[in-house]
This record gives sequence, structure tokens and C-alpha cells, in this order.
Amino acid sequence: MSLTDTNEYMPEKLVKAIANPLFPALDSQLRAGRHVSSDDLDNHALLSDYETELALFYQRYHVELVKAPEGFFYLRPRSTALIGRSVLSELDMLVGKVLCFLYLSPERLAHEGIFSNQELYDELLALTDEKKLMKLVTHRASGSDLDKEKLLEKVRTSLRRLRRLGMVVTIGETGKFRISEAVFRFGADVRVGDDMREAQLRLIRDGEAVVHTQEPSQGSLLGDDEEMPLDAQSQQGDEQTELAGEA
Repeated sequence: MSLTDTNEYMPEKLVKAIANPLFPALDSQLRAGRHVSSDDLDNHALLSDYETELALFYQRYHVELVKAPEGFFYLRPRSTALIGRSVLSELDMLVGKVLCFLYLSPERLAHEGIFSNQELYDELLALTDEKKLMKLVTHRASGSDLDKEKLLEKVRTSLRRLRRLGMVVTIGETGKFRISEAVFRFGADVRVGDDMREAQLRLIRDGEAVVHTQEPSQGSLLGDDEEMPLDAQSQQGDEQTELAGEA
């Protein structure tokens, strides 16, 4: 039954889904690029119960309601999408891949999936080339303390954005966070294979071999200061970087 044919009735199950009091907020979140994991019990249950009907609903906007193998839902826009699109920045992608690496690590089980800001930052510096990281701050970056502070602020911005997209969940005021399975949006290439963690490590390194050995001073990576608007500055071209969201 075509939802665009005004002479036909809307399917009953779709009517029930849209009439659900949870749907307006959930719809807004999905359109803004949020990934809904099993942690979000009620919204995830709503999407699971009406997945087929809502997939047809979103087709009208030229976006796909996707359920990833790990169980989380998100909207994937097509080139003709009528819902605004945004693209992750290169640093957003890098932070996301490091979060996915941590999610796959043995430490996640040992610490019940909870990591500190320091652990994330240490992994980012250990797995990537410091000089290339600094280039994400400014092409004139020299590795000075000021440049490191600017990098830290950009990492904070990336983490705040990934939090809004449902990738991490903050834990009170402790400066710690729990990583959602939605970070597998950054690990689509490692879902199959003998060693997913090693494959994810190769994705992060991407030919970079310099290991940073001096730790910069660090503030909170998950502060509650003003959130930055979404941008479309990515140099990445792969499908997994493109999200439903603000244009």
C-alpha cells in the first residue's frame, strides 16, 4: 500500500506508531541524527515493534530507517533526502573509531563498559600521529601547549556531538561515560573477521605510526558547556559518515 496515495488509508499499525505519545520526540531525535540503542528502552521497543511500518513512513522522506546488526536504529539519508543531512568532521570520525576500539577492548568488560575522559584521550594520542592530530587544529600547528589545548577543545566538541548522536552516555558528574553499541557505526568494516579489535586498530592508524609519549594537561572532555552546532566540514566520503540531521 502506497503511503503517498491519498486515496488509500494509512496502515493501522503505522497509525498506532505515530499516535504513540513517544513518537514525536523520537521522530525529532532520529531526524537530528540520533542513534537509538537498546539502552533507550522505550524508544528502542517502539522502533522494534513498528520497524516495518516506520521504515515505509520514512521512505517518503527519501531516508532509510536502518537497524544495524548490533541492534541500534538510525536514519540513513539518500542523495534525494527531504530531511536535512550533516557530515561528521574528520576528528569526529577519529574519536568515534577510538570509542569503537575501546568498546571492543577487554577493559570494557572489566569496567562494565565505563571509561574515563583520560582513558579516551590517552588512546587517541597513543593510536594516532600527533602531528596529524595537530593539523586538525590548524595547518600551522607546531605542537605548542596552546595547540594542545585547542586540540583538547576540539576533542571535547567531537565527544559532545557523539553524545548527542547516542554514541556515549555520561555518568553523572564523574567525568566518566559508558560507550553505546551505536559506536559500531564507526566499525562497519570490522563486523566480520577473526579479530575485530585488531581490524579496528588498523582503521584508526590508517598508516600512521607515530606514538605520542608526552601527555598534555587535560580538562573535562565531557563538560556541560555550550554545545556546538553540527557542521558539514568532513573530508570523509564513505557512507557511514553521513547522518540525518541539521543541514
